[in-house]
Amino acid sequence: MSLNLDVYHTLGSFTLDARFTAPSGVTALFGRSGAGKSTLVNIVAGLIRPERGKVIVDGQTLVDTDRGVFVLKHRRRVGYVFQDSRLFPHLNVRQNLLYGRWFASGGGGAHDGASGDFASVVELLGIGGLLDRRPESLSGGEKQRVAIGRALLARPRLVLMDEPLASLDEARRAEILPYIERLRDEAGVPILYVSHSISEVARLATTVVVLGNGTVTAVGPVADILPLADADDGGSVIDAVVARHDDTFQLSMLSSRAGGLQVPRLAAAVGASVRAYIRSRDVMLSLNPPQDISALNVLSGTIAAITSRGAQADIRLDCNGAALLARVTSKSVERLALVPGRPVHAIVKSVSFERS
Repeated sequence: MSLNLDVYHTLGSFTLDARFTAPSGVTALFGRSGAGKSTLVNIVAGLIRPERGKVIVDGQTLVDTDRGVFVLKHRRRVGYVFQDSRLFPHLNVRQNLLYGRWFASGGGGAHDGASGDFASVVELLGIGGLLDRRPESLSGGEKQRVAIGRALLARPRLVLMDEPLASLDEARRAEILPYIERLRDEAGVPILYVSHSISEVARLATTVVVLGNGTVTAVGPVADILPLADADDGGSVIDAVVARHDDTFQLSMLSSRAGGLQVPRLAAAVGASVRAYIRSRDVMLSLNPPQDISALNVLSGTIAAITSRGAQADIRLDCNGAALLARVTSKSVERLALVPGRPVHAIVKSVSFERS
C-alpha cells in the first residue's frame, strides 16, 4: 500500500498545503497542536473536501479536484479510530463489532469469510471476554480496542488513527500499545497514525511525516526523521530485541547493535523486537570507561559529527553502526577536546527510558 497525497485547503486563517508519499506500514503524522494533522486525516477520510489536490490510496484515486473526483466517505473503505471510542452505548461489544462488518457489506448482510474475520479480530485484540458487555462497563483502553476492532471489521484498505491514546492515562496507554503493534505486524492493514507523542511514534511508526504550520517539513524512516522532529531535545531510535528480564530489579535487558541496554521492565516477551528512544539530553560522554557509577548503560562509540547550537552542541556517535545523539555544553566540547573520529563512552541512565 502506498499513500500519495497533495492537497491545499484553508480553514479560516489556517492554510494546509501538504504533499508526501508514504509506503506500507505505520505512517505517523507528527507535529504540535494546530499543525494540520487532524485536517489532513479528515481529508483522507472524506470528511473534508479539499479546495484542490489529490489523494491516492493503493493506486485508487479518492480525490482529484482537477478531474472532479471525490469518492464519498462511506465508499472509501477507510477505517477511522478517534480519540474517544465513539461506541454505540445501546449496543454491547459484539453488536458494536458486527456493525463494522455490516458496514463493510454495504448493509446487505455478511460477506464471505465474515465469521473468520470476526474471530481473528477478536483474538488479535484480546476482546473475547468483553463481547457481552456494554461500553459503559469498559475501561478506556478496552473501549479503544473495541473501536479498533470495529474499524478492522469494515475491511478497510487503510486505518486512520487520530491520537487514539490521547484521552487515556499512562496505564491504559501501556495496555493498548501492544495491540496496536500486533495490528501493525499481523493484520497487514496500513495505518495513518496521528500523534504528538515522541514515545508513541518511536515505538509504532515505520515512516514519519512531520507537519508544521500546515506544511510537510520532513518525511522518511522513523530512525532518520524522529530525532529531527524532536526539536526541543533531539534523540535517537535504537532497534533492539528483548534478551531477558530481571524480575528481582524489574528490569529488561535489550540486545542492540549499539550494545546491551537495561531498561525498566517491559511487558514484551523475550525475543520480541522493540525500539528504544534515547533523548540526547539523557546521554553523558566520557573519554575513559566509567567505573563505580549508578548508570547501568555504557555504550562505546566514535564521534561522527558535531553540530554547534550556541552554548550547546549535538554530538552524533557511531556505536557499531547505530547512531546515538548526545547533547552537551560547548564548554564540555572544548574541555574534553571532542572532535570527529575520537572514541568516547556514552552513559545512559536506565530511568531515562519510558516503559512504553
